[in-house]
Amino acid sequence: MFDRIKKAFSRPPREDDKETVGPPSQMAAGALSEWASTRGFGFSSADGGGALGLEGKIRGKRWRMELGRPTRAFIRGEELRGRAELGIDEDAAVLVLNRTLKEALDKQAYSMFTDPLQTQVDPKLPEEMRWLAMYDEVGWEELPQAFWSRYAVLADRRENALAWVDAALAEQLMDWPKPGPTPETPFMLMLLRGKGYMRMEYAPPNMSTLQHAALVFTTACENALAGLATPVKRA
Repeated sequence: MFDRIKKAFSRPPREDDKETVGPPSQMAAGALSEWASTRGFGFSSADGGGALGLEGKIRGKRWRMELGRPTRAFIRGEELRGRAELGIDEDAAVLVLNRTLKEALDKQAYSMFTDPLQTQVDPKLPEEMRWLAMYDEVGWEELPQAFWSRYAVLADRRENALAWVDAALAEQLMDWPKPGPTPETPFMLMLLRGKGYMRMEYAPPNMSTLQHAALVFTTACENALAGLATPVKRA
């Protein structure tokens, strides 16, 4: 996994690294549309073979998930990415990612920053690498050790992480349907600038992976709205 990510960062940038609508997914759009309707989600498929999308609202806040071309070099195949305009406390910053990816990004960053031939930081590096330098890893005993073995949680303040990652969300992050993502499958959940984000490699590429990813992301959005609402301004 480390070698794969190292090679991905070192290769020249490609046109398909840009955050644009990707090619059609291998998933049957009809099956996804039918499932989305049973959950009250909207479904979209770009004309001409673009990314497939799901969308909905939580407490009146819009969220959207897309399945399409990857926007990060460390993701192979298709990427599932989510975004929600939550309007929560903009100062809260929390990042959950699988530990294998964190260690690989840490190793890659260290290699770049200590290389005497590296005269400047590549502006094309993913901003996730900057977050690893900005935020401290946090933990707490209420979650099982198996969770901490698979995931790392970084935050600006430990209290924000505690308010977001509760036992139910942690269980969902561990309880992927089989066959499902492995501990090495790139995965991230983020709260930044008042918004919620998710980014993961779509592997294995099946309906159960996508359905559970939607459950994880919507649960994460619900938790953020419940625990990290924008502070009330006093007159």
